[in-house]
Amino acid sequence: MKRLLSFIKLNRRSLAMLHDTFVAALAYIIALYLRMGDDIATLSFATILTSTAIFTATCASIFWLSGLYRSIWAFASLRDLTEILRASTIATVTFVIIAFLLTRLEGVPRTVPFITWFIMMAGLGGSRMAFRLWREKRLSTLWQRSGGGRVNVLLVGAGDEADIFMRAISANPQAAFNVVGIVGENDKRVGRSIHGVTVLGTLYELPAIVEKLRHDNRAPSRLILTRNVSRFNGDHVTQLLEQASALGLNLSRVPSLTEIRDDVSTALTMKDQPLALEDLLGRPETKLNREDISRLVKGRRVLVTGAGGTIGSELVRQIVALAPSVLILCEFSEFNLYKIEMEIRESVPQQNLRGYITDVRDALRLKQLFDTEKPELVFHAAAIKHVPIAEDNIRETILTNVGGTRNVADCALAAGALAMVVISTDKAVNPPNVMGATKRLAEMYCQSLDIASPATRFITVRFGNVLGSTGSVVPRFQEQLAKGGPLTVTHPEITRYFMTVHEAVELVLQASALGTGPNEIRGKLLVLDMGQPVKIADLARQMIRLAGYKPDEDIKIVYTGLRPGEKLYEELFADAESLIPSGADGVRLATSPVVNIETLRAEISGMLQQALQKVDDQTALLALMSLVPEFAAQRGIKKAS
Repeated sequence: MKRLLSFIKLNRRSLAMLHDTFVAALAYIIALYLRMGDDIATLSFATILTSTAIFTATCASIFWLSGLYRSIWAFASLRDLTEILRASTIATVTFVIIAFLLTRLEGVPRTVPFITWFIMMAGLGGSRMAFRLWREKRLSTLWQRSGGGRVNVLLVGAGDEADIFMRAISANPQAAFNVVGIVGENDKRVGRSIHGVTVLGTLYELPAIVEKLRHDNRAPSRLILTRNVSRFNGDHVTQLLEQASALGLNLSRVPSLTEIRDDVSTALTMKDQPLALEDLLGRPETKLNREDISRLVKGRRVLVTGAGGTIGSELVRQIVALAPSVLILCEFSEFNLYKIEMEIRESVPQQNLRGYITDVRDALRLKQLFDTEKPELVFHAAAIKHVPIAEDNIRETILTNVGGTRNVADCALAAGALAMVVISTDKAVNPPNVMGATKRLAEMYCQSLDIASPATRFITVRFGNVLGSTGSVVPRFQEQLAKGGPLTVTHPEITRYFMTVHEAVELVLQASALGTGPNEIRGKLLVLDMGQPVKIADLARQMIRLAGYKPDEDIKIVYTGLRPGEKLYEELFADAESLIPSGADGVRLATSPVVNIETLRAEISGMLQQALQKVDDQTALLALMSLVPEFAAQRGIKKAS
């Protein structure tokens, strides 16, 4: 018996082809009999044998060439039936042509091929479906006997994803879940069932549903979202997380529907996934104009500064997918440059890639690099971005954020680049801190240059905080959670805008494509739609819940007071800026006062010259205030007349 099973495993394709060939021959003979009845005796044995042999050989050849044996019978689906339909039709038509040319179909009724096609479809498709049903029933029995499904779970959502998830775990004897009920998003399917599991009620009835299941000794320990989390409202997911936490349930989600459908092995080994922090943002997917984005990058020489940072490295990943002719990576940190360069060389080995250790403050180095590489698109992400560090290193922040941006912009202009894209921040709006003020001055320089430049475009893209970026609040909370808390927040009311790094970079590319459009956009700021601001204290509580703890009980939140230069809330637009339609989803345009480029260039040069002469930080601070009046106003200093 073991030898027989071993033989079957080793020769599955051959046996499947033998089965299909036999079904084809049998279908032809049955069709011949159904059509002719007892009159079949009037045909000679040679005629029957010849036509049957031609039909069988034709089917065997077409079936093999059609790739009918690449699929696995155990997972036969509608797609496999479609392949059978196509192969059977081609085989039948081919047989008619061959038989007509060889024998003129003498003695064979013309309707026989048509009848054969129906019988053959039933035989090929039916056998596959029967095998799958038998296997699933057998696996289901094994699953139950083996104690599978030890973890009782409740599913949220009674749609396609729930169906696929349940089929996947029922087809896997090692599955760890037992679905004890389904919670509908509305009452349309309440009382109905999927694979024998009842939709018990709606989300509003969740506490009562859990209580009833506990009473019936089928208490769930986990709540699994079956729909893509981005299709939920962010507040809805947050409330669900709070409700699950109150009921003592872990909240998780299944892989996306596209992942499940595209990969059979994923479905068979399907596991739930922990809810990620970005799932709680709950913003609908932005509709991108991917044709414009691709047209901007494809076939061009693209340079990225700060290529190893959070934003820079994601820019590199998304740009390389758009097939630039050359991708030039500029990064001051050797380790960060090494990481992103190795990642791209391994994932896209055919990409023409150049890596340079580059300090954007070094104008001579930048000029040599631009002269050598002649980039057509420049994405400037290099910056000092941490507010407290910038407050303690004023000169260095001015030299990097202002001087570095000026150097890159001047080189892009001299090289005749198509466009330079500057990554800015919401901290540049009414800045009370050095980091925001330097970024605002960098914005002003590029805005003025965009208007003055005859050809090269200078596009300024402004957005808020990126979830999980290096040194940001999320990694800090994660470290504090790993130590058992407490989580430190500067103020109970402090709020910030948040966006995932992937989403931010997608919109940066969308804004870049928009910014290279009509001249009417010159000098405008492009601001990404950040949704609603989030309280940092609420973010801390959400992270505590996601880690499986209770806020203020298991893990405390401690308020430490605002840091130097820190604002309670961020703004995306200043009072002097006005919104105008951009025509692109997720991107807004803002007009802003623009300073004459020659005047601004002279003033910035004077300030940078001071900084290079190693003046004290207070002198550098006053120089920065003189160029950014909003900064002086926020610090309570009036600009000298």
